[in-house]
Amino acid sequence: MKSLPRKTIAIAVVAASLLLLWACYPAVQVTYSNPQESSVNQWLIEFRPSESKLQLSMRVQRESERGGFHYSNQDFGIALDQLVGLTRDQVMSSGTNVRFQLKRDAGTFNFEGWFKEGNGSGHFTFSPNSSFASDLSRQGFGRATDEQLLSLALSDTGLAVINELKAQGYDTSTVEQLVRLGNHGVRLEYLQGLKALGYSVKTTELVVRMKDHGVSLNFIRELTALGYSELTPDELVRTKDHGVNAKYINEFIAAGYNRSTLDDWITLKDHGVTTGFVGELKELGYERLPLEELRRMKDHGVSGSFIKELKDAGYTNVTVEQLVRLKDHGVNATYIRRMKERGYGDLTLDEYIRLRDRGERE
Repeated sequence: MKSLPRKTIAIAVVAASLLLLWACYPAVQVTYSNPQESSVNQWLIEFRPSESKLQLSMRVQRESERGGFHYSNQDFGIALDQLVGLTRDQVMSSGTNVRFQLKRDAGTFNFEGWFKEGNGSGHFTFSPNSSFASDLSRQGFGRATDEQLLSLALSDTGLAVINELKAQGYDTSTVEQLVRLGNHGVRLEYLQGLKALGYSVKTTELVVRMKDHGVSLNFIRELTALGYSELTPDELVRTKDHGVNAKYINEFIAAGYNRSTLDDWITLKDHGVTTGFVGELKELGYERLPLEELRRMKDHGVSGSFIKELKDAGYTNVTVEQLVRLKDHGVNATYIRRMKERGYGDLTLDEYIRLRDRGERE
């Protein structure tokens, strides 16, 4: 049996160890009047010297809306110098205890634990920033609860994000809206990037929808480079949802097609037309067919193998219209061969269609 690569085995061992570590932590009830007990929230860090950021995973016990508690996980990349009190030497040591902090506008995370050769784990507490909560209230967002401050700190939704939202004229007016933005991955870089690309979204719900549907800044940039600029947020979401991107469009352009509308590309994609299908047709002599004909062939099940079998049976240069008719009437190379075996001789394709329509089965 083939052995697994050493890297795969190492990752599996680390993952299993970390899962075991988390599973061993007891669930302890927490109140936010004091910093959380260290046995509740856990952290994991993986650091690779070749990468600019380390990967931080935080497992947080949260209050449930129905009462009780549940766990949520937050994973993100972060520069080592943002973790106050943690050095590269400690991270890469042969084993050492560590204490460090991650400071956010909404509060401070206090970590303690153990590091060895780039992998670390342990517990953390969260200290809400009451001054930030008061500032939110003064700005008209309402008074943030400690639970909301924890959410804002985890997503790094702070003053910079709030100032950007105000500068761009967003409708954000409550703490809950700020929490929702952060929970759905709307970061400062995303807001600034949209503005730089000429997009003025302005509504919390719409920018969250864009983020949820995978409308990334790079996705927008690539479409803009192809000439699809000044799209509405709804157009961007629709294009993304239907699987149309710059790669898909560029493949058709490379195959000799002109730039079409996004609606055309979406329709083509929805009907399963790919450049692989285009290349298959080209090899059979059907080159640079109009996009509408490609879509029609795909819809009616006219495949490369269907055409090739007809060609092998002696029927070449069959028009797209006739290929579609043959497929719709259930006439293929196998049917033609069987009819010939039954003595019908060499008929035209239209005659085989009429034969099939009269009820002559294989």
